[in-house]
Amino acid sequence: QVQLVESGGGFVQPGESLRLACAASRSWGSSSSLGWYRQAPGKEREFVARIMSGDGSTTYADFVKGRFTISRDAATVYLQMNSLESEDTAVYYCNEHISALYTDHDIDYWGQGTLVNVSS
Repeated sequence: QVQLVESGGGFVQPGESLRLACAASRSWGSSSSLGWYRQAPGKEREFVARIMSGDGSTTYADFVKGRFTISRDAATVYLQMNSLESEDTAVYYCNEHISALYTDHDIDYWGQGTLVNVSS
Protein backbone atom coordinates (compact mmCIF):
# COMPACT_ATOMS: atom_id res chain seq x y z
CA GLN A 1 0.00 0.00 0.00
CA VAL A 2 1.16 3.50 -0.81
CA GLN A 3 -0.25 6.92 -0.05
CA LEU A 4 -0.09 9.56 -2.76
CA VAL A 5 -0.41 13.27 -2.08
CA GLU A 6 -0.67 15.83 -4.88
CA SER A 7 0.34 19.45 -4.53
CA GLY A 8 1.00 22.49 -6.69
CA GLY A 9 -2.45 23.24 -7.99
CA GLY A 10 -3.89 26.70 -7.88
CA PHE A 11 -5.43 29.57 -9.77
CA VAL A 12 -3.53 30.93 -12.77
CA GLN A 13 -4.21 32.98 -15.86
CA PRO A 14 -4.10 31.59 -19.40
CA GLY A 15 -0.55 31.28 -20.69
CA GLU A 16 0.98 30.82 -17.26
CA SER A 17 2.60 27.72 -15.78
CA LEU A 18 2.22 25.38 -12.84
CA ARG A 19 4.23 22.44 -11.60
CA LEU A 20 2.33 19.65 -9.92
CA ALA A 21 3.97 17.12 -7.64
CA CYS A 22 2.76 13.80 -6.31
CA ALA A 23 4.67 12.49 -3.33
CA ALA A 24 4.51 8.81 -2.46
CA SER A 25 4.98 7.29 0.96
CA ARG A 26 7.57 4.90 -0.50
CA SER A 27 9.78 4.66 -3.55
CA TRP A 28 8.03 3.83 -6.81
CA GLY A 29 7.97 0.22 -7.84
CA SER A 30 10.59 -0.55 -10.47
CA SER A 31 7.94 -1.85 -12.86
CA SER A 32 5.24 0.69 -12.06
CA SER A 33 3.55 3.02 -14.48
CA LEU A 34 3.13 6.52 -13.08
CA GLY A 35 0.45 8.74 -14.50
CA TRP A 36 -1.42 11.98 -14.31
CA TYR A 37 -5.13 12.13 -15.02
CA ARG A 38 -7.62 14.93 -14.81
CA GLN A 39 -11.32 15.44 -14.46
CA ALA A 40 -12.81 18.66 -15.75
CA PRO A 41 -16.26 19.96 -14.92
CA GLY A 42 -18.89 17.90 -16.71
CA LYS A 43 -16.36 15.39 -18.06
CA GLU A 44 -15.07 11.96 -17.18
CA ARG A 45 -11.58 11.44 -15.84
CA GLU A 46 -9.09 11.41 -18.71
CA PHE A 47 -5.49 10.47 -19.27
CA VAL A 48 -2.93 13.27 -19.36
CA ALA A 49 0.57 11.78 -19.19
CA ARG A 50 2.42 8.64 -18.17
CA ILE A 51 6.00 7.77 -17.29
CA MET A 52 7.47 4.34 -16.66
CA SER A 53 9.23 4.15 -13.34
CA GLY A 54 11.96 1.88 -14.69
CA ASP A 55 13.16 3.37 -17.96
CA GLY A 56 11.55 6.81 -17.86
CA SER A 57 9.70 6.44 -21.15
CA THR A 58 6.81 8.86 -21.47
CA THR A 59 3.44 9.08 -23.15
CA TYR A 60 1.24 12.14 -23.51
CA ALA A 61 -2.32 12.86 -24.45
CA ASP A 62 -2.54 14.79 -27.71
CA PHE A 63 -4.05 17.83 -26.08
CA VAL A 64 -0.98 18.43 -23.87
CA LYS A 65 1.89 17.53 -26.22
CA GLY A 66 4.42 20.33 -26.37
CA ARG A 67 3.01 21.99 -23.27
CA PHE A 68 3.26 19.47 -20.43
CA THR A 69 6.24 17.44 -19.25
CA ILE A 70 6.11 14.50 -16.87
CA SER A 71 9.11 13.42 -14.81
CA ARG A 72 9.84 11.46 -11.67
CA ASP A 73 12.25 11.02 -8.80
CA ALA A 74 12.49 7.99 -6.54
CA ALA A 75 9.24 8.77 -4.73
CA THR A 76 7.71 11.73 -6.55
CA VAL A 77 6.16 12.25 -9.96
CA TYR A 78 5.90 15.74 -11.43
CA LEU A 79 3.86 17.42 -14.10
CA GLN A 80 5.24 20.67 -15.49
CA MET A 81 2.38 22.48 -17.18
CA ASN A 82 3.20 25.41 -19.46
CA SER A 83 1.00 27.55 -21.67
CA LEU A 84 -2.05 26.65 -19.64
CA GLU A 85 -5.44 27.17 -21.20
CA SER A 86 -8.87 27.54 -19.69
CA GLU A 87 -9.64 24.05 -21.02
CA ASP A 88 -6.96 22.68 -18.68
CA THR A 89 -9.10 23.55 -15.68
CA ALA A 90 -9.68 20.33 -13.78
CA VAL A 91 -8.82 18.32 -10.73
CA TYR A 92 -5.55 16.54 -11.44
CA TYR A 93 -4.87 13.11 -9.99
CA CYS A 94 -1.69 11.05 -9.88
CA ASN A 95 -1.66 7.29 -10.18
CA GLU A 96 0.68 4.38 -9.65
CA HIS A 97 -0.30 1.31 -11.64
CA ILE A 98 1.17 -2.09 -10.86
CA SER A 99 0.44 -4.67 -13.53
CA ALA A 100 -0.98 -8.10 -12.75
CA LEU A 101 2.15 -9.43 -14.45
CA TYR A 102 3.89 -8.70 -11.16
CA THR A 103 1.06 -9.28 -8.70
CA ASP A 104 -2.01 -11.50 -8.46
CA HIS A 105 -4.12 -8.69 -9.93
CA ASP A 106 -3.83 -5.13 -11.22
CA ILE A 107 -3.31 -2.56 -8.51
CA ASP A 108 -3.98 1.15 -8.82
CA TYR A 109 -3.18 3.76 -6.22
CA TRP A 110 -4.64 7.24 -6.52
CA GLY A 111 -4.07 10.55 -4.85
CA GLN A 112 -6.93 12.75 -3.74
CA GLY A 113 -6.33 15.32 -6.44
CA THR A 114 -5.26 18.93 -6.72
CA LEU A 115 -7.35 21.62 -8.39
CA VAL A 116 -5.99 23.59 -11.32
CA ASN A 117 -8.10 26.59 -12.24
CA VAL A 118 -7.06 28.50 -15.36
CA SER A 119 -9.06 31.66 -15.84
CA SER A 120 -8.64 35.32 -16.67
